[in-house]
This record gives sequence, structure tokens and C-alpha cells, in this order.
Amino acid sequence: MKIVLAQLNYHIGNFEANSDKIIDAIHKAKSKQADLIVFSELAICGYPPKDLLERKNFIEKTLKAIDLVALHCVDIAAVLGGPSINPHSKGKNLYNSAFFMCDGKVQSIHNKTLLPTYDIFDEYRYFEPNTEFNLVEYKGKKIALTICEDLWEKQPVDNNFAKEELYTVSPMEKLSQLKPDFVVNIAASPFSHNQKNIRTEILQSVSKKYQLPLIYVNQIGANTELIFDGDSMAINSKGDVACRLNYFEEDFSLIDLNEIEEQKAEEKEVDYIEKIHDALVLGLKDYFGKMGFKQATLGLSGGIDSAVTVVLAERALGKENVRVLLMPSEFSSDHSVKDAIDLANNLGIQYEIVPIQDIFKSFESNLAPIFGDLPFNIAEENIQARVRGTLIMGLSNKFGHIVLNTSNKSESAVGYGTLYGDMNGGIAVLGDVYKTDVFKLAYFMNKDEEVIPLNSIIKPPSAELRPDQKDSDSLPDYDILDEILFMYIEKNMPVSEIIEQGFAKEVVDKIIRLVNMNEYKRFQTAPVLRVSSKAFGYGRKIPLVAKH
Repeated sequence: MKIVLAQLNYHIGNFEANSDKIIDAIHKAKSKQADLIVFSELAICGYPPKDLLERKNFIEKTLKAIDLVALHCVDIAAVLGGPSINPHSKGKNLYNSAFFMCDGKVQSIHNKTLLPTYDIFDEYRYFEPNTEFNLVEYKGKKIALTICEDLWEKQPVDNNFAKEELYTVSPMEKLSQLKPDFVVNIAASPFSHNQKNIRTEILQSVSKKYQLPLIYVNQIGANTELIFDGDSMAINSKGDVACRLNYFEEDFSLIDLNEIEEQKAEEKEVDYIEKIHDALVLGLKDYFGKMGFKQATLGLSGGIDSAVTVVLAERALGKENVRVLLMPSEFSSDHSVKDAIDLANNLGIQYEIVPIQDIFKSFESNLAPIFGDLPFNIAEENIQARVRGTLIMGLSNKFGHIVLNTSNKSESAVGYGTLYGDMNGGIAVLGDVYKTDVFKLAYFMNKDEEVIPLNSIIKPPSAELRPDQKDSDSLPDYDILDEILFMYIEKNMPVSEIIEQGFAKEVVDKIIRLVNMNEYKRFQTAPVLRVSSKAFGYGRKIPLVAKH
């Protein structure tokens, strides 16, 4: 049997575009004499549709699109993900389903059993879990259809529970008793750079455990925060990866079940920084493209965060669609302004310089009767940030540009940012990237030529909101800060265990206190492009008012 893995980029709720893309892939597969083509989880409507699933017309359009696709499944079969109606009187109204279609119609529907309800996942809110297990019989083969479940037999989050059993019985335990010839697993598995190889290892373990070939199809593309990396694959019964599709791009591959046992793909290790880079470029490109936006803007300071952000924007949107403001103050160093200009020229993007010194002085003058003789402090620093935020939002409103937030994860974690100032933006590009990885991204961007001026990378990080200011004045070095943050945020480690790793108690206590007290800031910031196992946003639900 010849099977096509169709790794495609879907747009939530865009049934016409999704259907056209799926139908084109079906005809392409037919031209290659394929017997079966496999698409990803909830492909027809896009993932995750969230509360759109509660709208009657959304489900009606979904089912109509599924019937349309089925009409094209003549001389070929397809496995397509989408929601289906629960015909029973009890439980949720919908199932998360895999539709098996051939001979121009849907032949059978197979529902998802294990519904993830942690981190970014909330599928039990919408779907009823499956309790019936059946195989598909097609062209002399018996096929076990599963929906992402093989990936969630073990909790994939990189924390203390990463290797513990999450469910007692997987669908494959039931389906294997029916003696299938191979497994098809359709998925919507988002990218996470710090879950290296866990997806492949779990799929390989399933293949070896049941001694069955496994066809795994994931989607690619970004839907707001979530970025899907693809990485679809075919694995033989020995657990060898026979075929792997590309990361972060649509891909299409034909495999022959008669040959899969002797195949072993040439695996090339891709560094996690390159993956983060490609994920963020894709995330930006899809955020703008799927929302109908075209042009982006941001404040370019000469620092590393705005530098990395603007390079990502230029690579995602093109130089003609990126416009920046340089907004120096009396505290901005000459080299920062020069670095920003050099970077803009290197990229060929439009820039303007709008000094903020006089605007800031007018604020100081008008507030002088209230502030009196009180010393210069964070109030004046934040005024400068908010002046810049107002100017960049003015540019956005006048020309229809979308503001890119440049705050990194380290700064967001400890509240090192100004609400309604540098925390403005329609999307937070680096909000899930620790500062130490921002530096690595900058070096990666410069691997072929110097795009980001070297001085922006090597100079001590500074917000430049007061004389001779450095981030290290109020924060520990980023290599220390980021390690503590990772243990607290990604690994959910208690403070006592973090201190046991060799960190000073007063440093850990200060950092954790800052993380906890600044939850209200993160609650109000832009959506964050997710590249880790625990990003700020709807995957990390912490009360704003709580005693930690």
C-alpha cells in the first residue's frame, strides 16, 4: 500500500481555503498512484478552534466541508481530522474525530479517546472521549486510527512528571487486540524546543511495543500563540524512522508499506536555536498573513532584543513591510543610535528618528508641582518608556502597522518592563525566549554575515532610562537568572529545591518574588509566540491575587 503524508498549514475557520488545500493534495496523491493520503488532526477546521466549536454554523460548515472533500476520494482513500456530532444523548455534543473516506463518501468515523486537559490543551471542554474501538479495513489491510493519543500516553511537559503515566490504558492497547497491520496517528502537536526528541521517542516506542508500522502526520503553521512544526514521520515496526518530513514548512511524502521495513531515514540534527528562529519566523508570518495584516513596526533601540525582533520581522514579512522608529533620549548612548541605524540599513528597512528628550521634559515640567523635590526614580524611567510606547502606537494607528512587542521571557518573568510602554504590541515575538537564548539567536542570525551590529550583542544590556544604567544593576547575570527561571517556570520546582541546586537563597527568593508579584503585568501583555513547554499566556494559568 502506498501512503502519502500530507503536512499542511491550515487556517482556523477558513473552510474554503482548507478544503481547497486538502483537495489539491488528494489529486496530487492520486497522480502518484497513492492508495491512501493522511491529513492532520482537526485539519478541516484548523487547530485549536476553541469556543468556535460551540457555534452551530461553525459545525455546519465543518461537516459540509468534510462531505465536499469526500467527493474527491475516488480511486484513493483519505484520513482527515475534524469534529463530529455525538449521536448519543449523554456527554458533550462533539467528538474529535478521524474521518475515513473513500468511494466518494465518509465510510467510518473514529474518535479520540484521550483528551488532553493541561497546559495549552482544554479538549475535554468541547469533546466527549471515545469508548468504542474499531479498525478500518481497506485494500486487504486493517488500519488502527488514533488521534494524537500516542503522544499523550506520557505527559510531554518537561517537568518533574515528564515520565509518569498520565493514562492507564491507551487506545492502542484496545486496537492492538484487533490485530491491525499498521497504525495511522493524526496530530496537532505544537512546537517546543525543550522537548527534544520526546515526540520521536514516544512514537518509536509505540511501533516497537506493538511491532507495527506507524504513520504520523502533524500540521505546520501558527495560529496566534501556537506554532506547529510538522515533523511528520513514518516509522517501521522495528522503531526506525523510515521517513521524516521537513520542519516548519508544508511537505508531502509518499511511502510504500512494502518497503518501509528496510528503510531508515538519514537524520540530520538541527540545533534548537535554529528551530526557535524558524518557529518565530513562521509564527510572525502566519500571524500577519492569517489576520490580514501586512506591515509591522517597533521601536529600534540599538539593543539586542529589538535587533533580534526586527531581523525576524524582516525575514517573515519582507523588508518593504517593516518600519521602525528610533526614539533616543538624553540617556541613549551615541553607539546605540548608530547600531540601530546600521541595522536598519543592513536590512534595507525604513526608519525615522524621533528624539523624546523634549517630550519627556514636558512631562517632567508638568509633573514638577506634584513630584516636588523627590529624587529621579522609576517613575521618570517609566515615563520615557510610555512616551516611546505612545509614539510607536501613533505610527501604528496612522499607517495601520502592527506593533511588535520586543520583551524577552527573562524580563517578562521578573516584571522588567513598563506597562503601556515597551510592553505595548499586537504580538510578543520574544516573550517565550530567555535572554541567554536571545544572544544565541543574534549570533545565529550573523552566521553568514554581520546583520546585527556586533556591538548590539556584546555590550552590557541596558534599558538606557537613567545615566549608566545596566540590567545587572537590578538583576543577577542572565545565565544565573535564566537557569532559576527555567526551574521555577518550566519545571515547577519549589524554591527549596532550586536553592539546593547551589543558588544563593537571597537571590532565589528575590527572583521568585518578582515572578509572582508581576503576574498582573503579564496578564495584560500581548499574546506570546510559544516555543517552549511553558510559555506565559493561556498555557500558564496563575491567579493574579494569591499568596505563593
